[in-house]
Amino acid sequence: MIRQVQAAGGFAAVVHKGEREAGTLIVILTEKGANARLFERMPSAIGRREWRLTRTQTPENSVEFHEYIKRRGHQDSDLWIVELDIVNGERFIGLSDETG
Repeated sequence: MIRQVQAAGGFAAVVHKGEREAGTLIVILTEKGANARLFERMPSAIGRREWRLTRTQTPENSVEFHEYIKRRGHQDSDLWIVELDIVNGERFIGLSDETG
C-alpha cells in the first residue's frame, strides 16, 4: 500500500509499528495534509473484516481526532497505523472515493 501510494505521487508513512504477523491496521487518509479520515478494519455481518470510516477530522475536533489515534496506539501494541496523503486515498484500501 505504501509503495503504491508513493508510486502514484503521494506520501505514505508508518506512524506506529505493530505486530508483524497479527497486527491490526488503521489507515489515516489525508489530501495535502487536510481532510483527515480514519479507517479501521472491523468485522462485518457476514464474518469478514471490512474497512469502516470511524473518525473524520474537522477544525473543531482536531485535538480529539489525534488523541483517539494516540490512545488506540497505546491500547493495542499489535496495532499498525499508516498515513496516506493522496487524492482519493480510499482506492488504496479497496474503497472508491465514496465511503458511504
